[in-house]
Amino acid sequence: MKRTFIVILLIMCHGFSYGQANKFFRQANKATDLNEKIELYTKVIELEPKNLDAYFYRGIAKNDLGDYSGAIVDYSKIIVLQPDADTYYNRGNSRYSLKDFVGAQEDYQNAFKLDPNFIDALYSLGCVKYDLGDYEGAIKDFTSVIKVAPSQAKTYFLRASAYSALEKYPLALNDYGLAILADPSSNSYYNRGVFYLGINYYEKANLDLSIALKLNENNSYAYFYRGTSNLFLGKYMDAVTDFDTALRYDSLDFDALIGLALTYYKMKDANKAKLYFQKAKAIVSPEGDAKTIDQFKNTYWYQNQYFFFNENFKEVSEL
Repeated sequence: MKRTFIVILLIMCHGFSYGQANKFFRQANKATDLNEKIELYTKVIELEPKNLDAYFYRGIAKNDLGDYSGAIVDYSKIIVLQPDADTYYNRGNSRYSLKDFVGAQEDYQNAFKLDPNFIDALYSLGCVKYDLGDYEGAIKDFTSVIKVAPSQAKTYFLRASAYSALEKYPLALNDYGLAILADPSSNSYYNRGVFYLGINYYEKANLDLSIALKLNENNSYAYFYRGTSNLFLGKYMDAVTDFDTALRYDSLDFDALIGLALTYYKMKDANKAKLYFQKAKAIVSPEGDAKTIDQFKNTYWYQNQYFFFNENFKEVSEL
């Protein structure tokens, strides 16, 4: 009789524990504060150490809170016991946030292997391959995504960037066109305009960037890039207007200030060229030691228009 009583007591305790765990789980699902969610899911896990759902949702809450390492620990617990596509995908996202691209790639591959219809995993796999410099692999994955979801402009843009990195410019240009067909927005024309500028198609860049600004006059970056195309086209007054507008959005935009300095130099206005270049130097190097072109490595002009910048740097810096 005594033994029977102990067994019944254990069953009752287990039932109480299960009920409490469910209560905490429901409260966690309803909570909006991430720290509260984590605390409640932790209580569930303390009562039910093998409650994989609690680990999964606690991992999501940790990830959303920026605790990517903590999220990875929770997702890994699930993967050891019962691996599934969603958990691999989520762990891949957390690893990606920590710039562990190799680890993220492995997780996205496993997610897609477990669920061949998991297009988000395939898309993310293409993205991480792009970040790792595997442009051919990224193109293959993006092409597979496009076959399933042909109306997503962002996939065309990414595949275009991969083609561009491989210097397959006609294929890249074709993808920019397809992206515009899928989404004829300001952002789409802006992206193709910047691409045209990068391959020195200044007239076409100017046209696309003008369309982008017509569709969204608050696209501040488009003013800078259109100003750059105007500078190379010899439309100096238009360039000045665009660079000035870019500066109204960001008065510390040293690229726009350099653009104005170069434009005024081409207009033979030495005073204004010197003024704007001095302003740019004060931002690029507050210590005042920006005397060589290498100290402008973080500028658009150094990274994308080096030969033009280098050709004019000495003259402008000595004004």
